[in-house]
Amino acid sequence: MENPVLVWFKRDLRLADHPALAASGPVVLPVYIIEPEYWRQPDTSARQWEFTREALVSLRAALAARGQPLVIRQGDAVSELARLCTRYRITRITSHEETGNGWTYARDRRVAAWARAHGIDWQELPQCAVVRRLKSRDGWQRARNRFIRAGMAPEVTALAPVCTVEDTHLPGARALGLAPDPCPHRQTGSHKTARITLEGFLARRVEGYRHGMSSPLSAERACSRLSPYIALGLLSVREVELARQHSRHARTDLATPLNSFAKRLAWRDHFIQKLEDEPDLEHRCLHPAHERLRESDAARLGAWVNGETGLPFVDACMRYLRATGWLNFRMRAMLMSFASYHLWLDWRVTGAHLARRFTDYEPGIHWSQCQMQSGTTGINTLRIYNPVKQGLDQDPEGRFIRAWLPELRDLPLRHLHTPWTAPSPPPRYPAPVVDPLEAGRRAREVMWGVRAQPGFHDTAARIARKHASRARDSHRGSAAAMRARRRDTGDPAQLSLDF
Repeated sequence: MENPVLVWFKRDLRLADHPALAASGPVVLPVYIIEPEYWRQPDTSARQWEFTREALVSLRAALAARGQPLVIRQGDAVSELARLCTRYRITRITSHEETGNGWTYARDRRVAAWARAHGIDWQELPQCAVVRRLKSRDGWQRARNRFIRAGMAPEVTALAPVCTVEDTHLPGARALGLAPDPCPHRQTGSHKTARITLEGFLARRVEGYRHGMSSPLSAERACSRLSPYIALGLLSVREVELARQHSRHARTDLATPLNSFAKRLAWRDHFIQKLEDEPDLEHRCLHPAHERLRESDAARLGAWVNGETGLPFVDACMRYLRATGWLNFRMRAMLMSFASYHLWLDWRVTGAHLARRFTDYEPGIHWSQCQMQSGTTGINTLRIYNPVKQGLDQDPEGRFIRAWLPELRDLPLRHLHTPWTAPSPPPRYPAPVVDPLEAGRRAREVMWGVRAQPGFHDTAARIARKHASRARDSHRGSAAAMRARRRDTGDPAQLSLDF
């Protein structure tokens, strides 16, 4: 038998539309490496590992049914790959390009150096429309459309048995040194659940997508809920998009919400491309004028983390997120905005906490949005949400607040969003850590002052040329797009997302 190709699974835990597996032939050694050092990073958590663990169990069974079970190793990637290559006489490795956090970027650089030094051919293939070493965003959207139209990679149906794999024990979160992280309402990380979720959304739930995505009351059902499955690669974006197109042809009455969903699939790649182009985006303000701007305040941070800020809608969202591992996008933006503007906390600290809470943590989207909602990109409009108004708009009857803040369950509705105004404020609920109106006003003054500094807009223009979407590719006229970019360094297309 020919030497096997080692297929290194990372955040692509699937068999359907898996270009790296499809390109490797029938004689492969499928491998996943549990990397303890990765799980010690500040943006990882027990809830993420438990979701991953379930996905690995599901993937292992699917590969075993095709003839070769998944080989699972634990340790340093370079060391484990070297052992496997020696044992099975492997000279070729395939995997997908990964746009992960800074740690995975550094790890991949170490793997590449090791492979070159030992004559191992490591081939990385794209699994989405994100382009490595992209020179310009011009034409990027057209290239993405071509990637989607190319169709799914053929699914492997049979694999030659390379080795008999023992039933490798998958460690629990505690064994990886992860802190206790109860998440009782977390989604399940199996391929069966991923497919049921996709089919259920396209068949029924998409009807309420556009009108239900903004409020946490309706978003839990109206949103696709596919984000954790796409983030960990149980489903590919192309697979989801092709299923969406099929549904659109079958249900022309749902064209509007299905088109809205398609735009968000495209925006996913757009934001991940930002991190691919600028790996430091996770660690440094995109516009350097914002460095060392915000403070460190342990009391405010703790109140925000624990859902005890005294602002009911903010606190309800934080407690909901703690229990579910998910939150609709508008509320994620509000939480980040509130932490950055009203509490004046650094986005790197609050961003790491939210990353740990999200079962669907996707570094490219997450860190781009952390900076965007904190006003540190220099190219986006400041979004300083009024947390009381958000509650009144998205939870006018107070049902969401009452469900997640039992301390306020008996408070009359007229005081529910501002409990400090009640004649007898609830004794078990804290007073507001800040005055939301005054804190918002101060934040605006500081942020607009930064933007008035000499040279700010020149730097912002350079950032926009590198990272902003191209309006022509967003279905706008090219001449109008150029005029808009000349008038404003902001990115008008980015403002179309429903935050």
